[in-house]
Amino acid sequence: MNKQSGIHYLREHREAGSSKPVPVEVTRIRDTVVAGLGDLLQGAFDAVDDSLFELANNARSNNEQNRYFEAMREIRIKRKGVERHFQNTVAQFFANPPHTGPIQEDTLGRQANADSLALVGDDDLEEQVALNAMVTKAKAHFQGPLLQLQARFSKVYDGASDDAPVNPMAPEHLCSAFTEAIQALEIQIRERLILLKQFDRYVVSNLGMLLDEANRILVQAGVIPNFRYHGKTGEQHSASERQRSADGREDPAVSEGARQDGGTASNAVFEQIHQLLARQRANAGIPSRQHDPNIRIIGGHELANLLASLPFSTQAASGHNLSEGEPLTIDLREVVQQILAQAHTSDGKKPALKEIDEDLINLVSMLFEFILDDYNLSAPVQVLISRLQIPILKVVIKDKSFFSKTTHPARKLLNSLARAGIGWSNSDEKARDKLYEKIHGIVQRILSEFDGDIALFETLNEEFEEFLAKENRKSSLVEQRTRESERGRIKSQKAQELVDRVIKERVARYRLPESVHNILLNGWSRVMFLAYLRDDVEHRWQESVKVVDDLIWCLHPHQEDAERDQWVRVVPGLLKSLRAGLEEVSYNASKLDETMSQLKHELTDAFRTTSSLEIAEQPPVQEEDPDEARNKAQLQPEDAAVAGFMVQIDGIEIGNWVEFRLVNGASFRCKLSAIIEEADCFVFVNRMGLKVIEKTRLELAHEMRRGRLTLLEQGAFIDRALDAVVGSLRSKTA
Repeated sequence: MNKQSGIHYLREHREAGSSKPVPVEVTRIRDTVVAGLGDLLQGAFDAVDDSLFELANNARSNNEQNRYFEAMREIRIKRKGVERHFQNTVAQFFANPPHTGPIQEDTLGRQANADSLALVGDDDLEEQVALNAMVTKAKAHFQGPLLQLQARFSKVYDGASDDAPVNPMAPEHLCSAFTEAIQALEIQIRERLILLKQFDRYVVSNLGMLLDEANRILVQAGVIPNFRYHGKTGEQHSASERQRSADGREDPAVSEGARQDGGTASNAVFEQIHQLLARQRANAGIPSRQHDPNIRIIGGHELANLLASLPFSTQAASGHNLSEGEPLTIDLREVVQQILAQAHTSDGKKPALKEIDEDLINLVSMLFEFILDDYNLSAPVQVLISRLQIPILKVVIKDKSFFSKTTHPARKLLNSLARAGIGWSNSDEKARDKLYEKIHGIVQRILSEFDGDIALFETLNEEFEEFLAKENRKSSLVEQRTRESERGRIKSQKAQELVDRVIKERVARYRLPESVHNILLNGWSRVMFLAYLRDDVEHRWQESVKVVDDLIWCLHPHQEDAERDQWVRVVPGLLKSLRAGLEEVSYNASKLDETMSQLKHELTDAFRTTSSLEIAEQPPVQEEDPDEARNKAQLQPEDAAVAGFMVQIDGIEIGNWVEFRLVNGASFRCKLSAIIEEADCFVFVNRMGLKVIEKTRLELAHEMRRGRLTLLEQGAFIDRALDAVVGSLRSKTA
């Protein structure tokens, strides 16, 4: 799938929010929040798609199955519009922030009373109850960050005050923006509730990181920098602080990263994973080592210094080709344990990691396990990224905001490398490709130059993005030419098929004179072909068809006076149109006068004769072969099986990448460049913008059913990895 989370909607929401100047301090928050919500919303829609597909597969009747498939199709078709509407509305909140209600605890559990719901329909009531529950839960869970933001936004915006506070990021505003956006979807209440449930799960439940980032930006701008909240929700983010107090000392590296991010709450993703891992240890009965008198806890700079002694790669040290061989598998836990075993302690105690650092190492290890199993990542790039396990571990130990900040330099670089290499196949010529050479060079530089300064990743990412911009300009031009060429070719092909069908249908009805038959098939068909291609501008197609019909009608003998009068009126204009058209296509230029004279003779004879124009013999109607009928009956179940895959094909959008597998076992990746509706044609191109294959919608569905077509996920690479890790941990601790 799309995915549009990065560029063009920012322009749109700036335009949408231009009605009122946005305070300077808020502009950065707006862009970060809209981009972050866009990414979260994509995850919600993907989950809705999976839920509906599963419900359709488990449906108890064909009607129920069709209902889910239709809902899936409706959502896929209008998904981009809903996302854009939601993001534009949220952006508008920052330009004209609505007043926000109180967040006191006594209002969090307040339910709608009977009077307010008396005139609400059952479906609307269900939806309103779901929304109320969603908003209530969010206000309770994020009470601290919301109070801080409300105070700071009210300070920034003119006209806001303690009595009339504003907060563009209040849950009720975001939820109302989403419900407004999904009004365009023609789906029933059950599917609408599924949408709301996944919005709650993927967007609202993950607001914490965006709220904390917004608070951090305002604190940096000097907006009420000393405001702290110590309520119940403030305790939800204090796990790492309790860990430091239990050790009796503070990890300098972690506290520095926390200060940079505006507090440990900004690492909400890691905190969530840390809690899941802690629950997993508790379920397994693993005791805490933190208070063991025979163990000395190692963390902070001491751990970072120990990791600094780890070699990045023996291949990098020897100048070896990093792309050779299989993806590199490293047991990071074992590597760190070996380093600890070699560490000397003056007090004779056994060195051990802090649980929070151990969880960081486990998380990096799980991330790279996902990377090595991720089919969406192209094999050559997968090999290269696998070499970065130890550098990324060093980055994470120093700054765990890697997991929570989508703008973290190392995270951005990994996402860029994976996104740029999605079109790679094993059969590609790596040695001759500039893109692969660039990715290889970036990995080589990280392995040889990274000394703990994360700025290296930022520098490399800027260089890579600049390189990609140049490469994309070239491939975009080629792809545009390919797309235009294919559209022209397919339109010409369709035009020729239509012309042949129209003329053959009319000529087959009667035994026309040989000269007329020759003019229509070899001359006028070319006139009709050009008329079809120009019809968008000049509307000549129907006129060219009418000439054929008028010519055949005039060749009929007519006895009635009215018809003969009409014949006299039609023939001069008909001959004039025929001559002009044939001259335009240079039909038999040397003998055109003779041809037209012969045609006049045929028309005159038809006017004088009293016999009817002879009707051509119709071919006998053949009865359907019993074997053929049986084959058609056997195809019906197959068509039903393909129906589900047709819905998935309808969800493919321009720019999405897929992989085709051939019968001989070979495979290649390509991108959907154009969907030519009038010809039911999907055109795919390679990374260079050159056409590689074209298929109809039905052919693609059959390819998918046979397992020869795979849709590649194109969301942010690290985000997908984190989602997979969190999902795996939740299933294990459930």
